[in-house]
Amino acid sequence: MPLKLLILFYLLRYQWLPRWRSRMELEAWQERKIGRFIRQMSRKSPWLARQLGIFQNWRAIPPIDKRQFMAQFNDINTAGLDREEAMHLALHAERDRNFSPTLRGITVGLSTGTSGNRGLFLASKQERAQWVAAVFLKVLKPWKWRRKVKVAFFLRANSNLYNAVQSRLVEFRFFDLLRQESELVKELQAFQPDVVVAQPSLLDMLARAATRGELKIAPDKVISVAEVLDPETEERVGRVFGLRIDQVYQCTEGFLGCTCEAGTMHLNEEFVHIEPAWLDEGKTRFQPIITDFTRTTQPVIRYLLNDVLVMRPTPCPCGSPMLAIERIEGRSDDMFELADRHGNPRRVYPDFLRRAVAEAGEGIEEYRIIQDGPSHLQVLLDLETGATIEAIEAALRQSFLLMEDSLSLAPLHVQISTGIPALNGQKRRTLQRTYFPQPPTP
Repeated sequence: MPLKLLILFYLLRYQWLPRWRSRMELEAWQERKIGRFIRQMSRKSPWLARQLGIFQNWRAIPPIDKRQFMAQFNDINTAGLDREEAMHLALHAERDRNFSPTLRGITVGLSTGTSGNRGLFLASKQERAQWVAAVFLKVLKPWKWRRKVKVAFFLRANSNLYNAVQSRLVEFRFFDLLRQESELVKELQAFQPDVVVAQPSLLDMLARAATRGELKIAPDKVISVAEVLDPETEERVGRVFGLRIDQVYQCTEGFLGCTCEAGTMHLNEEFVHIEPAWLDEGKTRFQPIITDFTRTTQPVIRYLLNDVLVMRPTPCPCGSPMLAIERIEGRSDDMFELADRHGNPRRVYPDFLRRAVAEAGEGIEEYRIIQDGPSHLQVLLDLETGATIEAIEAALRQSFLLMEDSLSLAPLHVQISTGIPALNGQKRRTLQRTYFPQPPTP
């Protein structure tokens, strides 16, 4: 079946999904869907067949992380694709910047994530159609625009998956992050998009270009993807463009969530099952263990993501029974472990560090904090025009002293300097931990 007919088929199919009135109804529906999916995949995926042979129930399968997922690539995928062959195709596409080739009809994409660990994702024509239908239904909704929607999409790499969005309703244009920023601004100015989809770091750059008068666009929708959207960037970009900044939670493992009409991020539980791996006793922060019951080429079952999500404490006004997320706080690697006053490691969530920078006052255009020792922090700054490092450094040190006191930490050694290295198309990480203490020898 042609791709466009498949997209139409899934659009109609998703329109007729049940309207769940409660979490109980949603979870019962998921259980039936996953049961059928697991039975089907166990006949096609050698890895899943082995796991079920050992653990009997899919819920008892130990969570698998990215490293294990890639190590088992050949046995997990159901298309009989070889990891080395798929990696060769993906790397070739990256070098040539030609992302159209497929491997036996399967789209192959390369993911580096924020950790730099390479991953591969696979999508059949059917799965590409499912993804486009889901994005149309939950994010773009092009039938409401009464005109062809022009979407500017900024990413490190293009894909057949993204090109499938192109239709009579949507004009999709890929902007390559490896190009010069001045070129991107000039091309975006000429395109005059209705929707801008980009990483927060790129949205921030566009907002600053607009403030300087170098970019004059009036999008109706701005969507943040790929990186953590910190409150400062969200406020600044939203103020410049006069819009609420929506988010799409999309990664190699699937289309996991998006912002609803009320402005709340919901997880897409009509496509994925989410089990929280709680990080605190109050059950406010968790890492998601995901099982995608729509992907059949590369089944994602009991996959532990490295992201830290914060639950919304109150129900969303939209009334959706799907899990509501207050914010995506970062990766688990972004959670620092600083020594407390007794020398024991103390987990410090990103919110404490971001707040310390925010409380230092104005003048900081961008920052990066790196933990490279048990009590050692490197703080890299890009300053706004007219700001002086002397005043900002004094304010920052005072903020870190207050954080140190409130969390009962050992004295912090904070090294502050100006100049943040360019990322060359990689995802921005405002917080990064390079220090990981060795566990005690048994």
